[in-house]
Amino acid sequence: MAATWEFHLPLAPADLLRDGGPGRYVVQEVLPARELPPALTAFRTAFRARGALAVLQHFDPLYSLLHHFRAVGTAVKEDALELMMHVVSHHSNELPAILGDSGLSHADRTAHLNALKMNCYLLTGLMDAFEMETCKSGLLEVDPGGKNKNRTKISGTLWEEEREPLLRLLTQLLQLDLRQLWGGLVVEEEFVSLMTGSCYRILENPSIGLQKYRATREAVTHLLAAALIHYDHMFSATLKITQMLQHFERVAPVFAQAVSLWATEYGLKSLVGELLREIGQKCPQDLARDASGIKGYATFITELAEQIPALVLSNMSVLLRHLDGESYVMRNAILAAMAEVLVQVLNGDQLEEAARGTRDQFLNMLQAHVCDINSFVRSRVLQLFTRIVQCKALPLTQFQSVVSLTVGRLKDKSVVVVKNAIQLLAAFLSNNPFSCKLSCTDLAKPLKKEVQKLQEMREHGRSTAAPVITPEEEWDAMLPEVRAATQQLFQPPLEAEEEVLEVEETADSTSEQITGLLRKLNYKSAARLTQKALCRFQEKEPFCGPTEENEEATILGVLKRLYTGSCPGENSEDSPRPDSCLKPEEAVPEEQPQTELVKQEMLVQYLQDAYNFSVKITEALSLISKMMYENCVSVVQEAIEFFVTVSQFGVPQALLGVRRMLPLIWSKEPGIKEAVLNAYRRLYLSPSGDSERARAQGLVNSLSLIMVDASLGTIQCLEEIISEFVQKDEIKPAVIQLLWERFTEKSQCSSLERRAAVMLLGMMARGKPEIIGSNLDVLVTVGLSEKACEDYRLAQEVCNAISKLASNPKPAAGKNNAPFRLPQNHMLFGCLSETVSKGFAQPSGHWIPFMEAAVTLIYELAEGAEEICAHILQVCSQQALEKLQEADGQEADPGVSPSRVSDGASSLPTFLLMHLVSLVGQVALQQVAYLEVSVSAELRRRRILREEEKTRKRSDSSTKKQRPQSSGNETTMEEELGLVGASADDTEAELIRSICETELLDGKHLLSAFVPLVLKICNNPGLYSDSALSAAAALTLGKVCMISSEFCDSHLRLLFTMMEKSTLPGVRSNLIIAAGDLAIRFPNLVEPWTSHLYARLRDPCPSVRQTAGLVMTHLILKDMVKVKGQVSEMATLLIDPEEAIMGVAQNFFSELSNKGNAIYNLLPDIISRLSDPNHGIEEESFHTIMRHLFSYITKDKQTESLVEKLCQRFRTARTERQYRDLSHCLTLLPLSERGLHKLQDNFDCFADKLQDPAVYSCFQTVLARFRRAGGKPETKALAEELEQKLSASHNRGLDSAETCQEGSATPAPEPAKRKPTGSSRRQPLSTANRDEDFVTPQPRTLRNHKRAQKRPPPKKAIITFSSDEENSSEDELSAELKEEETPTKTTPITRSSARRLR
Repeated sequence: MAATWEFHLPLAPADLLRDGGPGRYVVQEVLPARELPPALTAFRTAFRARGALAVLQHFDPLYSLLHHFRAVGTAVKEDALELMMHVVSHHSNELPAILGDSGLSHADRTAHLNALKMNCYLLTGLMDAFEMETCKSGLLEVDPGGKNKNRTKISGTLWEEEREPLLRLLTQLLQLDLRQLWGGLVVEEEFVSLMTGSCYRILENPSIGLQKYRATREAVTHLLAAALIHYDHMFSATLKITQMLQHFERVAPVFAQAVSLWATEYGLKSLVGELLREIGQKCPQDLARDASGIKGYATFITELAEQIPALVLSNMSVLLRHLDGESYVMRNAILAAMAEVLVQVLNGDQLEEAARGTRDQFLNMLQAHVCDINSFVRSRVLQLFTRIVQCKALPLTQFQSVVSLTVGRLKDKSVVVVKNAIQLLAAFLSNNPFSCKLSCTDLAKPLKKEVQKLQEMREHGRSTAAPVITPEEEWDAMLPEVRAATQQLFQPPLEAEEEVLEVEETADSTSEQITGLLRKLNYKSAARLTQKALCRFQEKEPFCGPTEENEEATILGVLKRLYTGSCPGENSEDSPRPDSCLKPEEAVPEEQPQTELVKQEMLVQYLQDAYNFSVKITEALSLISKMMYENCVSVVQEAIEFFVTVSQFGVPQALLGVRRMLPLIWSKEPGIKEAVLNAYRRLYLSPSGDSERARAQGLVNSLSLIMVDASLGTIQCLEEIISEFVQKDEIKPAVIQLLWERFTEKSQCSSLERRAAVMLLGMMARGKPEIIGSNLDVLVTVGLSEKACEDYRLAQEVCNAISKLASNPKPAAGKNNAPFRLPQNHMLFGCLSETVSKGFAQPSGHWIPFMEAAVTLIYELAEGAEEICAHILQVCSQQALEKLQEADGQEADPGVSPSRVSDGASSLPTFLLMHLVSLVGQVALQQVAYLEVSVSAELRRRRILREEEKTRKRSDSSTKKQRPQSSGNETTMEEELGLVGASADDTEAELIRSICETELLDGKHLLSAFVPLVLKICNNPGLYSDSALSAAAALTLGKVCMISSEFCDSHLRLLFTMMEKSTLPGVRSNLIIAAGDLAIRFPNLVEPWTSHLYARLRDPCPSVRQTAGLVMTHLILKDMVKVKGQVSEMATLLIDPEEAIMGVAQNFFSELSNKGNAIYNLLPDIISRLSDPNHGIEEESFHTIMRHLFSYITKDKQTESLVEKLCQRFRTARTERQYRDLSHCLTLLPLSERGLHKLQDNFDCFADKLQDPAVYSCFQTVLARFRRAGGKPETKALAEELEQKLSASHNRGLDSAETCQEGSATPAPEPAKRKPTGSSRRQPLSTANRDEDFVTPQPRTLRNHKRAQKRPPPKKAIITFSSDEENSSEDELSAELKEEETPTKTTPITRSSARRLR
């Protein structure tokens, strides 16, 4: 079966159509597509007859099929694929016998070789064609139309089924020893490339990574493994894989899996090194330009390290150069590989020295990249350290350094880095090797104790242990002198130094004598005695040793033996001997303390590490707690999660963070709110305990702990959380049962715990009012009984808990149910009246808060509340009169108590007057609230019910439809326009207003009787000097002013005078709060006094400034006060020494920034006021404030407009300080191209100011920042031109300034160097107790009220406040403003907005 030609595998299919030379196979004819089916049938027949060799005659039809593949029908293609599979399968089954036949002729071998190449060429050609078609169909899947869609799908589906068996078939073929067909030589590379090419092409398929193609991927892997093992495919595979990784990022995981399989199962470990070396040799600069190539390499390295870390470790050195490259993706991959190696290979205590060195080197590299220039690398390294810590692969020696670096990253600008730093710290806590309790104070005590113990052990060791010097070392040190002394024996002795030494009786005693002489450093005598002893005791030890070459050496030998072998004698104090001379049994006890010392050192080191770790975690707590109010939701969630972890490790400062997260329950971000709920769920709702009762006990105890010293804000937040839990039935009945037991004293507890139990019951009642409603009698009889006077705070909390029954002011839509009210004779109100009246005459600091809660509760729940409160007022005032009469009777007594207020003839205890005034104020305020809220709502409810009733009757009676329709239409139109309800609402509001204005303070009403008393106390601060009484009277004045606009108008001057001139911070604070409420109720009356409210922002007392800041925040944000240039007073709070006040100001501007362009509109005025030398502040403080305010300017248009405005302001600026301030503000704006044009256009405004170095420096900074940002060439040219103009003006200005100084006396602008008046307004004050835990949550978007913002800011006059001057003592007695001091400006503010917002 001789063949006259040979089949050469073509580089391209078209090569087979061209004559390649003699003896090479050429395709004779490409058959048309229609002739292919019969040709295939003929091939099938020939195959049955001749087997695989049939292809030698039928190659052309199948080649034609490949040529026309797209045009041929699916059935024909599938038949061809099936036929070729049979042919190759048949051939691979025949080949083992053929290859093993030693008598195979050359012709047969050539025929089988040609047949094998042809069959494989056709089969792989069909595979490639089908694969390409499948890829294209996958890409065109989105195409909605086309008839061929189904055909493609069917074809693709069949190919997907056949692909895996085909690959197995080719693998089976490659596993044969095919070299025999090539005459025992190497199989030609083209054949191997042909077989493996299909594999690589399959891997290029975008969907090959899917789970359903897992078997296909494995088949490809095994086929390539066969090529690598048997056909020396290593070099080609390395190039091909690196090439594919560069172009197809998706193949990286597939190849990582394949390479790890080849290395582990097939022993192809060298391939890993080749591939990593190939990647390592890529130029970092080239990689930085090729983003897709980098990602492929990076994914490959990362995944390979996860699967075979040991092999990656041995080749890591070739990759390290990329750590210094530009590509952050590559850096991330190599660092991730290092982390995997550390976790899986270089982990544990049994590492060898070299492995330890590598581990430390890798850890140092990872730590170095914690501060990488790229934020993605920094965040990735923190993630890797999190994994290392979680896998306990970080050695204790590196703990402190990594924790320190992580705490440093909490200040990172990148949100992702901060988030990962928090996660890493949480991982450190969860996996710390020190302790489950990490309190610094708890760890400091044992550390101090153990350090002291270690010092004692060391001192004891020094006193008992000898210096560790061996006798041999001592002898070597002595030898020169001993030798010199011995040599003197052989010289003629001088008579003067001749010494008679007699040898002892025995050799032992002589030995001791010689040793003693040596110890006394008497070497000469020792040598002479040894010389005599050698003559006398020749046969005895130690003098019978080996004879040396001369006598000197013999003497030295004996001396050495005696010295090094002897024990310390009685005369050894001059030269203490080491421990090694002891006998073994005596040495053992001395070794024991040494071991103990080592153990103690290890213990101290451990405690020191634990303490250092705890200190770092505590430092991190303060940083992370500030992040709870960041804008980024994920950072806030991580911070919350961190505090949960810290709490579980008993760090005491964690409670501050747990409290600080409470206000986030009001966040509008659902993710944050849910995170807070989950945090409290984990911290409090899952306590440990064996029984239900024990768990309830744990939960109640931990919740009670939060409420110790908690502020009102904290309690409100906690109430919201607990009511959420109650509504979701997450709080067990056992907890509620325990709380009732504590309250009723069935369960032993302290008064604090009892009070906390009532508070918790009140919180739960907000979620389920029946908790209180079903036990109201118990609450009243136990909490408001006769014993209530002993604990007013408990009684106050009982009132607050009962008030939860009434707290649903907004009825559900469509329901007009009557509000819940109790009858006037209910025992609750009897108990309240009695308790308030009984406590009135008793001095107690807690009576007033209780009284306020009681009066509020009566107005919320009682029918006819005003009658009950009138009765209480009568009883209490009666008691006061009785006391006054008693005082009149005792007038003759010589000693008057200092705690009594006297008014000429009569005197009264101060506390009694204070109680009376407070009671009046509370009743007045609650009466107004009752009318405005409850009565108003009830009137509206009844009206709606009447209207519904009328409508129902009308619809029942109107059976006929021929009614006149005009009136009906008018009514309908009115209803549609909302006029009926609106006019009725106005009528009701007018009724309530007229009651307040005309009835409540007329002579007939009880309240009017007390007004003169309140006014007298307020008007005579010198006479009524008690601070608590003054504060109470001031607050009551504010409350009474809430009743009537007429009364308010006539007493506003008194109110603001007291606010200005009172020396008591409590009075000023109370009046600011009162003025804030009045500004909402009577805005037109308070508006002229607005400047006095702003003046309190400069109050010397921090608590007053904080109150003023909070009040002004509410008024401005609710549009109740016009925002003018005086808002600069709020800006000065941004540099307040008190952190809480600074927080109020920051919160104000953050909220204000959500109201359209508010800050942008106010900025020019704020800048003018703050840089004004008469009213301004220090330059550094100005910079701090502006940095904060300019951070809210984010829109390009705002920036451009501000550039222009600031440039224009240079014309009106008067001092050098103002020039500097304006130019500094320009540096804070991110300058755009159009902004640069504005600067150029307005150059003349500031050109003459550039002689000032500070101004010139600011403009240079602006241009430098613009250049760094990059831009178009023409813009850069404009920037350069502007810079030249700046430089020219600066130099010209300097020259002219010098000329002016020489030849002219014209004064330059006055430098603003004098200290501003505002800077000295506050003295350093001791920090008052304040609640830092309650911070307003995330900014809440309000509706834009642009009234005040659109108005151009008017030019401001210089204003001085009376509060800035010192008050004379005479003014205290008569606290009225003069007529000319009263503001006359009365700009009206419409009331509608006030009513709408209330």
